[in-house]
Amino acid sequence: MHQQMTETQTVNGVDVGQLMENIEAIKANPVLSKFRFKMNNEWYDGGHNRGTINGYHGVGEDFTRDTSFTLDADEPPVLLGMDKGPNPVEYLLAAITACVTTATVYHAAARGIRIDEFESSVDGDIDIQGFLGLNKDVRPGYQEIRMNFRIKSDAPKEQLDELLAIAPTLSPVFNSVTQGVPVRVNFERKS
Repeated sequence: MHQQMTETQTVNGVDVGQLMENIEAIKANPVLSKFRFKMNNEWYDGGHNRGTINGYHGVGEDFTRDTSFTLDADEPPVLLGMDKGPNPVEYLLAAITACVTTATVYHAAARGIRIDEFESSVDGDIDIQGFLGLNKDVRPGYQEIRMNFRIKSDAPKEQLDELLAIAPTLSPVFNSVTQGVPVRVNFERKS
């Protein structure tokens, strides 16, 4: 796998030739498929904290971006925050939506399905009794997330139905949320 662009067809902004080359490279050497993404986070005050994202490991190499991404998280005033950024559960909605969108677009491109427009609205319900520890029968996380996508494409209905049935299930974030993922937490005392 390499990052060089090839003369090829672009579908939905995806270089299909490069995508197919990458797939073949992974088939030949599955170790290229292993990625590790990471971030650092620093708490400021109240609910305000900032995550910084830069380096990652993939295709057998470590990468550093030219620019770091920063993500401020906070709570709205009604939840005692200063509203300096989306709250973490809103970031979860953004992550799952962006990942399902990307999975759909990439898998459509690989199948030669052109997408003219693709938009979504997403919402979810949380009962903060769980977060506050007031009711052990109420989970601290989302009780339900609803994702509504609208797509415009000239592809036949059968092709779109097949794509839209599999794309969410191939999204890493959708899979992590719906199937769960082990999370190890380690706390250390700073001196």
